Amino acid sequence: MRHPGPEHTPWPAEAADRYRAAGHWRGRSFGAALSALAAEHRDRTAVVGASAAGPARLTYRELDDRAHRVAAGLRDLGVRAGDRVVLQLPNVPEFATTLFGLFRAGAWPVLALPAHREAELRHFAEQTDAVAIVTVDAHEGHDHAATARRVADAVPAVRHLLVLGDPPPGAVDLSSVAAPPRDLPDPDAGGVAFLQLSGGTTGLPKLIPRTHDDYLYSVRESARICLLGPDDAYLAALPVAHNFPLSSPGVLGALHAGACAVLAPDPFPETVFRLVERERVTITGVVPPLAVAYARAAAATARDLSSLRLLQVGGARCSPAQVARVAAALGCAVQQVYGMGEGLVCYTRPDDPPEAVLGTQGTPISPDDELRVVEPGAPAHAEVPPGEVGELLVRGPYTIRGYYRAAEHNATAFTPDGFYRTGDLVRRDAAGRVTVVGRIKDQINRGGEKIAVEEVEGHLLAHPAVLDAAVVGVADDYLGQRSCAYVVLDGDAAEPPTPPQLRRFVRDRGVAPFKVPDRVLVLDRFPVTGVGKTSRRALRAALATLAALTPDGGARVEEDRG
Repeated sequence: MRHPGPEHTPWPAEAADRYRAAGHWRGRSFGAALSALAAEHRDRTAVVGASAAGPARLTYRELDDRAHRVAAGLRDLGVRAGDRVVLQLPNVPEFATTLFGLFRAGAWPVLALPAHREAELRHFAEQTDAVAIVTVDAHEGHDHAATARRVADAVPAVRHLLVLGDPPPGAVDLSSVAAPPRDLPDPDAGGVAFLQLSGGTTGLPKLIPRTHDDYLYSVRESARICLLGPDDAYLAALPVAHNFPLSSPGVLGALHAGACAVLAPDPFPETVFRLVERERVTITGVVPPLAVAYARAAAATARDLSSLRLLQVGGARCSPAQVARVAAALGCAVQQVYGMGEGLVCYTRPDDPPEAVLGTQGTPISPDDELRVVEPGAPAHAEVPPGEVGELLVRGPYTIRGYYRAAEHNATAFTPDGFYRTGDLVRRDAAGRVTVVGRIKDQINRGGEKIAVEEVEGHLLAHPAVLDAAVVGVADDYLGQRSCAYVVLDGDAAEPPTPPQLRRFVRDRGVAPFKVPDRVLVLDRFPVTGVGKTSRRALRAALATLAALTPDGGARVEEDRG
């Protein structure tokens, strides 16, 4: 299969030399980093979680040994350096052993989320020519093994299906992918280590190539900023394949610090509070809706949460009132985090004044992060005055210079001098702190999960009775936003679909559950401009207002709140 664009756009030589001279890039791979940690911390607990065989506690030495064995087993299967492997596992210890095993084998993990379904997995496999898919048999009621089997059958490049738990016929039991450790060539630290997924504002997620050098720098500095040490326990409440719980400071930051990474099977208060008490968790990171839920639940729990010193809130903007409420309810410090899989991460700091923690998303990790706030769509140098709102552009030692195999998109997503156009509207104060105020592009942020409206509209328009569709985000006190889909149906259709049927239609097309519209309304017609044309921007703005009103003007409305 031919793919447009390079697999990895390198940093210019001058910038790379500068980052190495500054000590940001240290020429060490993930596998080498884990071996050094295992030598230093040996019998300290590295990872705690519930595996397919039951509760598991891995020491640093055990984690390193299992990663070596997985790497050897992968090589015996025929997985080679540079091969892409879609990795879709929930928060289980096997995620860590498989991830580091792939790193050691020189293969590139493609980090899919447990919520992804057939449409997304097929896209990842086709876009990367993946040779294998690693998944779980079932999770939260979904048959992941069957989904992965269909993708493997449809994508010729996929030769292996590895399943944790009960593998179907033709698949390999992931627990059997192990062989005696042997020396394997250490990957180039400046080369691609893995592929992450973009939040995406149009269509399916773009793939983000992260190198050993750039990502380990982000991990090290995140651990330092968050004051992580060997006595800490980090709880991964969100799916660990997300950039936030993986590296900000996340599981990888905890391992870098010699701390313990605790993997929660779900993010709900009962589960999280139980693990905080049992493992003496000191730090965790969640999206604002979960932080609010924890604050509400804390008043009624009998669990001992006194070990928790820091709750990070990221993935979506948290209002100052919510931050204050969460900190008071949980009795710990709150840190705001703003970042993206493409690179840039900002944190509020322990010594920031209260108003900065409450109302901003902090400052960047690196002194070599270059930020520009410009007029939206303007050239990179057309910066707005300090304190005014504009689009954020960024480049630096851990911000990519291009997406994977996406030459056409890269031409607009990056400026000619290498700045990434984030699409975020921000303002910066005199101290350089960033406050996020919105998005330029159409995107719904549903509790930290990003929904590209164009993708969902495309699924709705695939229904033969749907003439037009528009998906908008509607404010929601709990999730921040929910999705509302408006459709115009073919009046001549023999059996026009009902809103519940349309929601089911989208779900059955194999998309992640969070992308299925929360609400569907059927209209006789869409609003039009003065000259009779449908303006997509005006339409979405009008429909966002309409969502909270009783439509008039003869419009027929059927709705389903699902």
